[in-house]
Amino acid sequence: MLASLLVVLAVLTVRSRFDDPDMWWHLKLGQVIWTTHSIPVTDIFSYTTNHHSSIPHEWLSQLIIYGAYRLGGYSGLMLYLCVFTAILLIVGYGLCAAYSGNAKVSFLGALIIWLFATVGFSIRPQMIGYLLLIVALLLLHLGRIQNPRWFFCLPPLFAIWVNCHGSFFLGLTVAGTVLISSFFTFRIGSLVSRPWNPHRRRMLAMATILSVAALFLNPIGVKQVLYPITLMLNQPINLSQVSEWQPLQLTDVRTVGFLGTIGCVFSLVISLRSEIFWDELLLLVIAIWLAASHQRMLFVFGIISAPILSRLLSALWNNYSAERDHFWPNVALITMSLLVAFWSFPDRPNLTRQMDAQSPVQAVEFIRTSHLSGRMLNDYAFGGYLIWAAPEHPVFVDGRSDVFEWTGVLGDYGSWATLQSDPHTLLDKYKVDFCLLARPSQMARVMPLLRGWKSIYVDKISVIFVRAKVEANLK
Repeated sequence: MLASLLVVLAVLTVRSRFDDPDMWWHLKLGQVIWTTHSIPVTDIFSYTTNHHSSIPHEWLSQLIIYGAYRLGGYSGLMLYLCVFTAILLIVGYGLCAAYSGNAKVSFLGALIIWLFATVGFSIRPQMIGYLLLIVALLLLHLGRIQNPRWFFCLPPLFAIWVNCHGSFFLGLTVAGTVLISSFFTFRIGSLVSRPWNPHRRRMLAMATILSVAALFLNPIGVKQVLYPITLMLNQPINLSQVSEWQPLQLTDVRTVGFLGTIGCVFSLVISLRSEIFWDELLLLVIAIWLAASHQRMLFVFGIISAPILSRLLSALWNNYSAERDHFWPNVALITMSLLVAFWSFPDRPNLTRQMDAQSPVQAVEFIRTSHLSGRMLNDYAFGGYLIWAAPEHPVFVDGRSDVFEWTGVLGDYGSWATLQSDPHTLLDKYKVDFCLLARPSQMARVMPLLRGWKSIYVDKISVIFVRAKVEANLK
C-alpha cells in the first residue's frame, strides 16, 4: 500500500516536467542510433564544432528514451518519466527497508529520496543511472548481510550502467569504499567498523575487479570509462556556469532538507548513542561534499543518506506486523492510489502546452514557412529542441556542453551572451546569418542596437534577428 502511494507521488511530481531542454537532443541521438544502427562518435548536429569527436557515454539510455517515444509519442516519453520515477522511489523504499528492517520508517526514507531527487526528475539518462545506483547499494547490502554471491550481480550491472550514464563512477566509488572499509575493525564511541569474514571480503574484491573489467564493455573503450573524470577536470566553464553544476544555494528549499538530514543523522548518533558504521560515515561525507559542490548531486545525497537515517530511526517506530494487516482495506487503498495515478497522468494537449511554454515551437514554424536559411546562432536552452524539431538547421550550441567546451565554442558563446565581448566579434567569426534568442535574454535587447541586424519575428518566448542581406533575400 505504501509503495502504491509512492506511485501516486511520482506521477504528481513529474506530470508537469515535460520541459527539460536536454530531453530533445537525447531523443534525437536515440533516433539516430535506432535508424542507422550505429552510434555516432562525432558531433553531427552543430556547424560550430567541425564534427569534433564526442563520447556517446549515454547511448543505451538514449535508445530507451527513443523507444518510449516510438511506442507512444510524447505520451510515451511522459510514461517513461513516470515509470522510472515510480520504480526509483519504490526500489529506494526497498533499500531503506532492507537496511533498517522497518517497513514504516523506510517510507520516510523513500520520501527523503523523493525530496532530493526532485532536483533531477526529468526525461534524461540520469534517471536510469541513479536507479542503478540504488540497485548497487542494495546488492552490496544483501551481499554483506546475506549471501556474498549477491556481489556477483555487480559486474553485469556495471556493464549496463557504463553505457547508460556517467554515474557508474559513483557506483564504483561506493563499492570501493565498502571494500576498503571491510579491512578495518574498531569501535570509537558510536563509530564502528564491523568485522568481515575473509571469504566474504574476497568475494567482494573479486566482484569489484570484475565490475571494473565490465566497464570496458562499451563502444568507445577507455575514453568512456574515464569520461566522468574528464568531465570533472576538463570542463571548468560547464561546471562553473551551468546552474545544475553550481554549488548548493541557500535559497533552495532542498537546502533546508539537506542541512536537516545531516543534523538529524548526527543528532541521533549523539543523543541516542546509536552506532554509525565506518563505511556509512565515509559515504555520507562523500555525498555531503558532492551535494554542497554541485546542486544536481543532491540526488545522490538523498540516495546515500536515506537508508542510513532509516536505520538510525528504526528503533523509534514500531515495525509493520503482517498479522495485524487488513487485506481488503489495503486492496481498496492500492486500487484508489493507482486510479489517482492514472487520472493524474497528463494528456497530449497538456504535454503540448508544456512544450509550447518552454520551446521555440512557433519560431521554428516561422523559420520553416519563411524559408529562412544560413547559419543560425541559437539560445543555449533552445539548442536541444532545434536538434529535434529543425534538424535541417545545424545548431550553434546546445546542452552537450562537453564538445562545445572542448572546441572553444562554449567560451565564445558565454562571453557573447553575457556581454563580455564585442557582439560583432562572434557574429562575424562564425559567419552568423540569423539569431534565434530567448526573449528575456540580454542579447535580445542588444541586437536591435547593432548595425546591420533587424528583428523579423517575436513571440512570448523567442525573437529572431537577421542580417540585412538575409532580410533582403527574404523579400
